Amino acid sequence: MADLKRRVPMHSLRYFISMVGLFSKSGLLPWYARNPPGWSQLFLGTVCKGDFTHVIATKCQKGQKSQKKPSHLGPLDGSWQERLADVVTPLWRLSYEEQLKPVINGYRNKSTFSVNRGPDGNPKTVGYYLGTWRDGNIVCVRSNNLKNIPEKHSQVAQYYEVFLRQSPLEPCLVFHEGGYWRELIVRTNSQGDTMAIITFHPQKLSQEELHVQKETVKEFFIRGPGAACDLTSLYFQESTMTRCSHQQSPYQLLFGEPYIFEELLSLKIRISPDAFFQINTAGAEMLYRTVGELTGVNSDTILLDICCGTGVIGLSLAQHTSQVLGIELVEQAVEDARWTAAFNGITNSEFHTGRAEKILPGLLKSKEDGQSVVAVVNPARAGLHYKVIQAIRNCRAIRTLVFVSCKLHGESTRNVIELCCPPDPAKKLLGEPFVLQQAVPVDLFPHTPHCELVLLFTR
Repeated sequence: MADLKRRVPMHSLRYFISMVGLFSKSGLLPWYARNPPGWSQLFLGTVCKGDFTHVIATKCQKGQKSQKKPSHLGPLDGSWQERLADVVTPLWRLSYEEQLKPVINGYRNKSTFSVNRGPDGNPKTVGYYLGTWRDGNIVCVRSNNLKNIPEKHSQVAQYYEVFLRQSPLEPCLVFHEGGYWRELIVRTNSQGDTMAIITFHPQKLSQEELHVQKETVKEFFIRGPGAACDLTSLYFQESTMTRCSHQQSPYQLLFGEPYIFEELLSLKIRISPDAFFQINTAGAEMLYRTVGELTGVNSDTILLDICCGTGVIGLSLAQHTSQVLGIELVEQAVEDARWTAAFNGITNSEFHTGRAEKILPGLLKSKEDGQSVVAVVNPARAGLHYKVIQAIRNCRAIRTLVFVSCKLHGESTRNVIELCCPPDPAKKLLGEPFVLQQAVPVDLFPHTPHCELVLLFTR
């Protein structure tokens, strides 16, 4: 994988630039941090393996003006193919040289398919939604027509559609309108293993009736037409909500191996059905290398890996630190992290299950003895809980903080402001403020306006 460094077009840095402008005007950044060295460089690599896909189309932006399509892409015809591309990869009309330099080909390892009646009136079509329920223009694009997902993912979706057309139970699109079959998630790895997860709304079915449905779909993928998919594992989750964790409603293994595994940064990583793992594995390697470079850890450093997922960031740096302490809400992900540490012979790591705002203060109380502590936070789109920010600000041992953001605007903006603002007793922000020193965007989502942004703070 070739490492490439180029200047990034302004559209990829708009959030960072707006933040720097805000801090500069507010006096939160000293003059030398307003243009930190190297912030405009992006560390990218070319992808060598074609086995990763994640495409979810949920809404079409009504009235959105699209950019002029290059002539080599053919005429604009308003087809569903174009509508799908506009939703999933809105920058596809531009050459990638125009989007972001240099070109990177991104692949995904997780696809989410929805179930609906298709535009032709045929029931139980598996594919991606276009349009909105409120506007009444939902179209479920059939999976066998999709060109931007791996063949394996499309194959599983097509056979799942065959199964649904045979089922006497209807799909579930809106909960209060009934229906049962909700969603299919397909996860693959670079070794070709495939995990399928079916989400099912039980409505008022008895346990005996649920058992019949589980046995029916299991038989279809083991001995029926679906056996052609050669699934490594098939999971079934009963869900009465939009999103259920394993603790709320356990993932039930119908057959196969309970986990899939991935190789990343010389580690063998275990992945459970409920565990978060970056959807672009090759891009994730570049992201985590960048995080490692910015932390500056050494053999005397304690590394706090907050919102650690399967623990990849901390475990990849464990050999360079004295100790790794990971915190993660999802219990399955913590179990994966502990397994990964043991399998790879890493003995200086601890992983804790629970909310970071509850666990972190207790962990930090014993870290005021002068030992250097570096914190890495990789929160979900909602950002960090304000009590986590308080704990980080008020722990004098933390002098370096690396913040990985997938959505810098919104709640993460509040996080950054609270990290950098002057001490505020009213908000219990008593510690010395951090200074934003560097930002490195990493493109994990080619052909879209989204990117991961790695922020380096020091104090």
